[in-house]
Amino acid sequence: MDFSLTEDRRMLSDSLNRFISDKYGYDHRVKVAYDAPFHDTALWAEMCELGVLYALAPEDAGGFGGAGFDITTVFEALGRGICPAPVLGSLLASKLLTAAGADQSALLDGSVRYAVAIGELDAPYDLDAIETEAKDGKLTGRKAVVYGGADAKVFLVAARSGGTLAVYEVKASDAQVTGYALIDGGGAAELFLDATPGTEVLADATAALEDALDAGRLALCAEAVGAMDATNEILLDYLRTRKQFGVAIGKFQALQHRAVDLVTEIEQARSITILAASKMGAEEQAKFVAMAKTLIGRAARLVAEEAIQMHGGIAMTWEAAVSHYAKRLVMIDAQLGDVDYHLERVIATYAA
Repeated sequence: MDFSLTEDRRMLSDSLNRFISDKYGYDHRVKVAYDAPFHDTALWAEMCELGVLYALAPEDAGGFGGAGFDITTVFEALGRGICPAPVLGSLLASKLLTAAGADQSALLDGSVRYAVAIGELDAPYDLDAIETEAKDGKLTGRKAVVYGGADAKVFLVAARSGGTLAVYEVKASDAQVTGYALIDGGGAAELFLDATPGTEVLADATAALEDALDAGRLALCAEAVGAMDATNEILLDYLRTRKQFGVAIGKFQALQHRAVDLVTEIEQARSITILAASKMGAEEQAKFVAMAKTLIGRAARLVAEEAIQMHGGIAMTWEAAVSHYAKRLVMIDAQLGDVDYHLERVIATYAA
């Protein structure tokens, strides 16, 4: 099977990598990622002009992509630059709007920022445990860790209506939104709903929500692959230049073996992400996405820990880029289901 990028995806990858490298470099990223609105809004507009969001939606929804490999192309580039732009929330929103057959032109051109509110304090991953209720067009409940919600204008909220899950569009101006920075940069929000008006976008939305979450999980896997690649490059450069006893520490066999082990882990992570991307839209999509998220969670943590240990104390400082990559890699595991959660999902598919 040929896993090379198509010409369109290669052009998108090159453009996005160049854009992030030139305009969203490490120093700028650290400057904007931890203070409201937790990303650069001017660069968000420029990023949208590149067609990044259009690549995440299918042609019949106004985009030019939407397949698994379109998602991985975009998010691998974002991971390489640990870019805090709120693209994940836009991807989730696009998937839900596509399922609803709703107009998403304002989302795709970046003129309206969307965020998707699914998880709750007692139900961070499980749709069956969602307690937010919708009655007569009014929503009541609390949504936790809404990615990109700090400056979103519109929320797509998962709520129970008549015993089934539905998706409602809620204006940020009608709800109480508390934004904050995540520990690894970028923003999220708590969304408080108290008889808040909402417009139903999609009824009986369980399947669409699961599909959107799987797309988000695939995106996180690709982001982790990009971040692991960048972390490994930083580490190898350090091993070549840092000297001890008058010799570059990369000459020490013990460190060489550990560095080779990391390359193996990264390539395995890349392979499982490619496999999961190829299964998007197929019957076994959920299983392969869960498998990928499980392996990625373990590999990303290992790469983060090994990079810090082989750097030594300098890797714990704010000024060292590797420390920010390490935080992002560790936190990716916690997003949209951690290793334990997805391992249980994999086991369940084989037990069925």
